[in-house]
Amino acid sequence: MKELLSEIRACEVCKEHLPLGPRPIISGSKTSKIILVSQAPGRKAHDHNKAWDDPSGRKLREWLGVTAEQFYNPDNFAVLPMGFCFPGKAKTGDLPPRKECAPLWHNLVWEQFKNVQLILLIGKYAQGEYLKETAKRNLTENVRSFQEFLPKYFLLPHPSPVNRFWIRKNPWFEDEVVEELRKLIGEILSEVK
Repeated sequence: MKELLSEIRACEVCKEHLPLGPRPIISGSKTSKIILVSQAPGRKAHDHNKAWDDPSGRKLREWLGVTAEQFYNPDNFAVLPMGFCFPGKAKTGDLPPRKECAPLWHNLVWEQFKNVQLILLIGKYAQGEYLKETAKRNLTENVRSFQEFLPKYFLLPHPSPVNRFWIRKNPWFEDEVVEELRKLIGEILSEVK
């Protein structure tokens, strides 16, 4: 696993398309319990070379009910974005993740994991890739139907401040879904194996 992560972190396959150059961000261990499949690192993550080191990460940890120490322990959580590098800015938020990363690396990474208990699909890009024909019409319907995808997947919107309007428009998410998420995460992290 360490060799594979080092190889990924040295990847430059799409360097000519990246405004800040390549800086692949990925983390995990063979024993990671919860895999975070998300979009792509943001600008701050790129600058600090650390995933979820921004307001989105704080909101995600709040939803999960975990401390930063728990979150950044690779035996608890692995970070497997759809695109490993910051793709650049769009009019609102960031550009979509580069399409090269997941086909090139995801299967190799999945082969390394030996203790996966839950996969969090965060945002429409991860859900689209992993749910394929089982996906609902849109992200809102996916997240509302999260129980249909358990025990393998738990579906979440992206916790970005850009999505604050979605959160306000869908109060059921933080009122009901987050409670279920915290309970499940707590159970997984408290298990002794």
